[in-house]
Amino acid sequence: MAAYIYGNIEITNPELYEEYRREVPALIAAHGGRYLVRGGAVSVLEGTGVPQRQVILEFPDMSHLQAFYHSPEYQRLVAIRQRAASGTLFAIEGY
Repeated sequence: MAAYIYGNIEITNPELYEEYRREVPALIAAHGGRYLVRGGAVSVLEGTGVPQRQVILEFPDMSHLQAFYHSPEYQRLVAIRQRAASGTLFAIEGY
């Protein structure tokens, strides 16, 4: 069953974040993942949440998602992202 990463990301250092953006797509693809949403216009339909940069990734299953997230290659990029942005990531199992 597919698994997803959902992120609501506020970019605080666009130049540094660009380094992350350049490197991460190939790594996502190498783990069987793909972008479903990568930025784009957002409007709040209900609630009081503040949308920032929205990202949704799809992986074949949770084991592929976890292998991607915990890989040494991605953890290096996580450190870059966390210096360039703040936000929340969720791992979500599909059905």
